Amino acid sequence: MSIFDKVKEEALNQFIEVIEWLDDTGNTLVYRFPVKGQEIKNGAQLIVRESQAAVFVHEGQVADVFTPGKYEIDGGNTPILTKLGAWKYGFNSPFKSEVYFVNTKQFSDMKWGTSNPIMLRDADFGIVRLRAFGGYSLRVADPAAFIREIAGTNAQFQTEDIEGQLKRSVVTEFSDALGELKIPALDLASQYKELGEKIRGVINQDFSSWGLEVVKFYVENISLPEEVEAAMDKRASMGALGDAQKYMQFQAADALRDAAQNEGGGAGLGAGLGAGFAVGGQMANAFGMNQPGGQAAPAGGAPVAATVACPECGKPNAAAAKFCAECGAKIEVVKVPCIKCGAQLREGAKFCSECGSSQEKQKCTGCQQELAPGAKFCPECGTKVAEA
Repeated sequence: MSIFDKVKEEALNQFIEVIEWLDDTGNTLVYRFPVKGQEIKNGAQLIVRESQAAVFVHEGQVADVFTPGKYEIDGGNTPILTKLGAWKYGFNSPFKSEVYFVNTKQFSDMKWGTSNPIMLRDADFGIVRLRAFGGYSLRVADPAAFIREIAGTNAQFQTEDIEGQLKRSVVTEFSDALGELKIPALDLASQYKELGEKIRGVINQDFSSWGLEVVKFYVENISLPEEVEAAMDKRASMGALGDAQKYMQFQAADALRDAAQNEGGGAGLGAGLGAGFAVGGQMANAFGMNQPGGQAAPAGGAPVAATVACPECGKPNAAAAKFCAECGAKIEVVKVPCIKCGAQLREGAKFCSECGSSQEKQKCTGCQQELAPGAKFCPECGTKVAEA
């Protein structure tokens, strides 16, 4: 060994007189100060900067935590000496202790995201699969608890060492909160801020036991499956069309304009009008505009078959059916004669299918007494009945 190597070794064996840490990484949570033989000279200077905390560990236990400031390690003004107990060599001799610097600043570039879709029941779409991602900022709120529960005796502990565990916890709490809030999928975009605050509060209940705190929690996006988004786009397009009849008129107007610009004249006009009315007619049928009561007309323009409701379950059945196809109940059709021509009609019919006369019974203009068919005078007050 050369004399220079010997001098260098002797220098390393000297007791540390200044204990401080300058972080140049940007992602280090805990840094263990390299004390030679873990021996600290009594009277050494301890410098703790802003956004730092110094944790002294003696014989495997956290002895004291120092907040930002400048300290002198001696027996007069340092609480650590009272917590560590009696010294083997007294206060004038060096003592052994591990020093951990904990970074208490906010780590703001933390990301989270769902690796698998979250299954939820939605009022509009039924069961849907949602994916989400966002970010959050994190800081060490309790340095001593973080050393005990997470960092341990690692010489250097960075955010990457705990990011996976934190992300799993965040996604679990996000899924649980999303299910409890029961926000419709279409309204999630307007609830990102409220959802983030709700999840942050729940996450901090778990993280506090690790000495960590989530300062901010952001939901950047919650997305639906592609097929659901495509269905939403189609629904929005249908709503944008509005009235199908107006759409048909618009198509016809476009056809007229195109025909006027076409050199073919009448042929172009006929083709354009035909195309416009065809598309408009299909839209009208799709929206149920060509049938009374909003019922869509069948293909080919065929009339809608007559139906009769089951007296038990109300299920529509063919007019000629004798038993209900849904519940099996007997369908009885009561016939009554037309008050004018005597033709057999279904009970409750308002007009006769033979003569077209109204089936409402005529009333006396004097006393409002119901009159029998063909009566010329009121049997109650004798008023002459006006001829229909």
